[in-house]
Amino acid sequence: MALVAPGIALADPADIDAAARGVVRVVIIGADDDEIYPVSHGTGFAVAPDLIVTNAHVVRDAMSDEDLRIGIVPSGGGNAVYGRLVSVNARTDLALVRVTGSLRLPALALAGLPVESAAQVISVGYPMNVDRAQGLDLADIFQSMSPVKSLGYVSGERPSRQFDTILHTAPIARGNSGGPLLDPCGRVVGVNSFGADNEGGDAEFFFAVSNRELVPFLRSNDVQPNINDTACRSLQDLDDAEKERLEREQMEALQALAQRAEETREKRERALLKAQLSVAQDREDRMALAFVLLLAAFGIALWAWSRHERFDPDAEDAELKRRKINIAFGIAGFFVVVALIAFLTRPGLDEIDRRVAAEMQDAVPGTSGGGEVSGGSGDVALICRLDPDRSRITSAEAPDIEFDWTAEGCVNERTQYGYASGDWSRVFVPNQEDAVSVNSYDPDRRIFRSERYLLSRSAMNDAREARGKYSAPKCGEDGAATRLGDLQGEVLSQLPGRPNERLVYRCEARD
Repeated sequence: MALVAPGIALADPADIDAAARGVVRVVIIGADDDEIYPVSHGTGFAVAPDLIVTNAHVVRDAMSDEDLRIGIVPSGGGNAVYGRLVSVNARTDLALVRVTGSLRLPALALAGLPVESAAQVISVGYPMNVDRAQGLDLADIFQSMSPVKSLGYVSGERPSRQFDTILHTAPIARGNSGGPLLDPCGRVVGVNSFGADNEGGDAEFFFAVSNRELVPFLRSNDVQPNINDTACRSLQDLDDAEKERLEREQMEALQALAQRAEETREKRERALLKAQLSVAQDREDRMALAFVLLLAAFGIALWAWSRHERFDPDAEDAELKRRKINIAFGIAGFFVVVALIAFLTRPGLDEIDRRVAAEMQDAVPGTSGGGEVSGGSGDVALICRLDPDRSRITSAEAPDIEFDWTAEGCVNERTQYGYASGDWSRVFVPNQEDAVSVNSYDPDRRIFRSERYLLSRSAMNDAREARGKYSAPKCGEDGAATRLGDLQGEVLSQLPGRPNERLVYRCEARD
């Protein structure tokens, strides 16, 4: 993708193709002698699987002539079906048509943010001049064909013909009426309606009914459109931002590691000095105690010896004096023994190392439960909230997600995730929606990610065929994770290189 100035998004062809799946040709059909024939045609787009928005003037003939019917021709394959008019607002040139068949059209999302001047826009529809250039006649328009996309820029927003319009330069022609005007992410910003008269080669400008008119029209008919008010960002922008974020986190981690190493070194130096001083003090105290005890023992022994020399065995109190002398000698001997113990048990130099180790153990940060808790591989109940800065949403809703995760990759005790190349993932290929979702979870970082691939009908059929070749193992089966990781490979190999949407969630343990 080319580099552009910040804030300017370039259209991603994959997003425009994904939106084009919900764009249809709206054909006004007449009948003559049991034969049907097209009278005119325009374009429409799905706002619900069975509801089409188009211009009021596209269906005007069907409104005034009950013999005419409205045909809906899908773009991605499938038979044409009839539509039934639900509502018309002639003032804003909008009409709502209900599809009577079962096309399962993917609804387009509406941009919730105001369109910016000079922003890139894309018109999608079925211009008649292209049909004629291809040699197609009116009978050929019943065939499913891809709509035409044309690029332009917003020239401004202005009221026109009593309703709010977007002036732009994305070319439209007869047959484009009722088709969507898309932003670079494939979201509807308006409904193409008419063009300015080109007098004498003047620059051509075109008008689309803005979402300011479209949203109230839909809601007045009990239709709740999918409105996306996130900024339009490309996956390349997200990948570049993610790369910068990872590099920044790695740099911050290295800086934090160096800082912790420096703090540890300083703490060790302080602990060493403290240990050296305390050990020296303890050695001096023990030696002083031993010296004092020896002095006391010597004094007591000297006193006892002097009494022994003058001892008179014939004296009346001889037995008492003998007992005192023996006690004195015993005390002196005890003091000598204690002095020897104090001297011999004085701290050695190896005590310095032990005291430093004990001091550092108490000073290690996080050993008492601080810091971020790792998701690890254990069982945990999670609540996950969208991280908008790391996500790209074009159509999907993104509510909070709650699920229980086990160390074996089982979600909510019923959905097994596959394990391959160090990643946990599960591929979902629904039957009622033309979109493949690849959900993944990183239990160590507690990051849940859902990537959606909005596929054409034929590509979706191929994905369903590949998915139908295997049955996902149940939770708790031996080797379920690695086996599913291998089984999902064929489906994953058929997906485009990049998804259309990426939803990134940060998860935390829930109460």
